[in-house]
Amino acid sequence: MPDSIYDYLQQDMVCEGLLECFHGLKQLDVQIFQTLGASQQPLTVDEIADRVDRERSTAYRSVQRLLETGFIEQEQVNYENGGYYHVYHAADADDVADEMQDLLNDWYAKMGQLIAEFRETYSQSQDQVPPVQ
Repeated sequence: MPDSIYDYLQQDMVCEGLLECFHGLKQLDVQIFQTLGASQQPLTVDEIADRVDRERSTAYRSVQRLLETGFIEQEQVNYENGGYYHVYHAADADDVADEMQDLLNDWYAKMGQLIAEFRETYSQSQDQVPPVQ
């Protein structure tokens, strides 16, 4: 993973890299997101685990991270005789992209503010330094 913004800009990125960059998701999280996006129907955690060749508990932790970010959605399916289970599907791509755009805009505004503070702080301190003779 790159150490700086400069490093990020120098590397070749793919759109899935946004998931890692914006939310610190792991490679397995991206793989599960892609699996759910390619599926014609929602999947259970067991089905997800089988498709990504991981233990159920590992897949479940990844699913929970993806739920927290809003990249996937959970639905409850009820049995006729009582009880239920959950299935998961990828969130709408436009909604995910809008959320990332909002996050980027917030980050950009924050960085702009910090750069202005940097400029003000260090411009003032340079004005106070006596000239070298």
